[in-house]
Amino acid sequence: MLLYSRFQWMEKLIRQVQVSAVGLMVLALLLGGGAAILDRIFPPNLARYHDLARVVVDRHGMPLRYYLSRDESFRLPVLSTGVDSGYLEMLVAYEDKRFYEHPGVDVLALLRASGQILGSGRVVSGASTLTMQAARLLEPRPRTLANKLVEMARALQLERHYSKEEILSLYLTLAPFGGNVEGVEAGAQVLLGRPPRNLTPTEAALLVALPQSPTRLRPDRHPLAARAARDKVLTRVAEPLEIEAGHLTRLLAEDLPRGRSEQPFIAPLLAERMQRGHPDKKLIKTTLDGALQQGLEQLVRRSASDLGPAVSISVLVVENASREVRAYIGSADFRAEESQGQVDMVSAVRSPGSTLKPLIYGLAFERGLAHPASRVNDAPRPFGAYMPKNFQDRYYGEVDLTEALRKSLNVPAVLLLERLGPVNFVERLRRNKISMDFPDDSQPALPVALGGVGMQLEDLVRLYAAMADDGVVRPLVFGPEDLQGNKETQEDSPLLKPGVRAQIRQILLGVDRPVFAASGKAKNVAYKTGTSYGFRDAWALGFNDTYSVGVWIGRPDGTPNPGHYGYKTAAPLMFEVFDALPENPGGKPRAKLVTVSLEDPDLPPGLQYIDRPLAERGERSRPGPRILFPLSGAEIPLDLVERGIPLQAEGGSRPYRWIINGRPYQTEQVQGFSTAPRLMPDGLGFTEITLVDALGRKSTSQVRFVKEAASVLKRSAPTL
Repeated sequence: MLLYSRFQWMEKLIRQVQVSAVGLMVLALLLGGGAAILDRIFPPNLARYHDLARVVVDRHGMPLRYYLSRDESFRLPVLSTGVDSGYLEMLVAYEDKRFYEHPGVDVLALLRASGQILGSGRVVSGASTLTMQAARLLEPRPRTLANKLVEMARALQLERHYSKEEILSLYLTLAPFGGNVEGVEAGAQVLLGRPPRNLTPTEAALLVALPQSPTRLRPDRHPLAARAARDKVLTRVAEPLEIEAGHLTRLLAEDLPRGRSEQPFIAPLLAERMQRGHPDKKLIKTTLDGALQQGLEQLVRRSASDLGPAVSISVLVVENASREVRAYIGSADFRAEESQGQVDMVSAVRSPGSTLKPLIYGLAFERGLAHPASRVNDAPRPFGAYMPKNFQDRYYGEVDLTEALRKSLNVPAVLLLERLGPVNFVERLRRNKISMDFPDDSQPALPVALGGVGMQLEDLVRLYAAMADDGVVRPLVFGPEDLQGNKETQEDSPLLKPGVRAQIRQILLGVDRPVFAASGKAKNVAYKTGTSYGFRDAWALGFNDTYSVGVWIGRPDGTPNPGHYGYKTAAPLMFEVFDALPENPGGKPRAKLVTVSLEDPDLPPGLQYIDRPLAERGERSRPGPRILFPLSGAEIPLDLVERGIPLQAEGGSRPYRWIINGRPYQTEQVQGFSTAPRLMPDGLGFTEITLVDALGRKSTSQVRFVKEAASVLKRSAPTL
């Protein structure tokens, strides 16, 4: 019986143990299931890790400009493989020496820290692992015991989802380095002026120490505290990293970096344009050459300093074969308020002045309406109500079209555009995706030839790059994404045929280089200048076998800039830009220059002289026009003028055109004196009267209106 009772007792005990074990298993399963449910309901929040600063880089990866994250932090992505290995070893040795062994929470460190608190009544050393710190950086919370437990749970959760290298990347990206600077990549950029790829031991120690108290340990504000923290790291890791005593002494004697490095601010307006165009990208690549960009920005700032505080400059450099933009300067100084430096003049709409003339000539040549050897009379003439004038009112008489384009004469350009049709010309450019703006949706008219249209520097450079290359007007390439759009135009028909492009290039190569342009290495530059009405815009656009360059100078607010025009102001800077360009980037084969003849002694009669009928050509042997009344030098009293002064002339080829003080005088053309037009004077003073006949020949008379005339004049003056 006794033996039976003992067996009964043992059986009960076994059943109790079994029940307890089952209970523990059930509890473990419940806890595990609960943890899995919580893990699914509350996954790790990586929003801060993915909210990174954005960077725009040049074609070689050099940073041009950084943009802060959405929470206004300078936080750059960091992978553990992209950081100096010595820094990683030092970080783990100092912060979490069992990082690669524990599951996110270091139980031994917790027991040690708890014992120190019980023994001394204060915190002697922390027990936070790098995983726990990463959890706290992902979701910052006040330092309380409850939040510490949450961090521990989150650390276990991170270890369940991510590898040690990924967790390390979380910490490296979010660790604070003072102010809004977060992550070791940004910290190294600000403190050391370079990425954390190859660090000295003292640099690595400083970067390890700073996240402990980034505000209190900033080297630029608290150098003594920062040095003490750095030395503490070096001393503690010396043994595990086997740093010899002598070497440690030398390291402790090294100085700290005191200042903060300025972040790059290169091509700010292009960077702004690129980041707006790629809002979801963190790394935005461009085709710029960063070193070239920096050099040209300095050149532009020097040039702008001589032009006045309200004047800005924009420059665009494009490689012809690829249409890739190598330099983009939207303004002379981004931070200048008086010159509105934040206005991007590369994309601003301005009057192009005479820069479209090469296209007008080229299309006229291509359609057989003219030839470079065709002759034209450069003289004042009306086109309906429109009366174009040459720069400084200087006319050259009979010239060929080669000379007319080189001298940028206005009347021949307007004449050719009249033959082409301004609407046809503008539509031809628009079909090539060139934007042209007209006020109030008005129709294109003859003033287009002289800048009566709104255009962008960007589009003008596209046109000149097409003339320099294969004639196809392709989009400019600002980044890798634009290459596809460039390829889509490969099969487009050229704007101008090869022979015509060669003619235009030959003509523009013959334009005199400004005498005030610095002599340099730039050779074989074909270029055209332009000046808009009222000296508001000064332009120079040119190309050689490798590059096309556009320069604009003016005031962004559109006010005049007297005394500055394309040939004087923009062209010298354009040649300095060409001088700064590498001669043959990447060893690419140069484009072959095609030489063509601009003379043709066998032109058909219709192309020999393009601005008058054949029947009128013999009239050039006849005497020119002569003003009979009023005679030059006469003084005419206003009290004798009642119905105006009759304008009388003889000779030349009719019909006549009268120009009073440089403005066309709107009268009906007459044949005799009896019905001669009459001029009503504006008031006292001198009046210049110019007579122009149908062949462009002219006669001038200057008279003076006075209150009282000399008696001899009164006696001899006819009744007016």
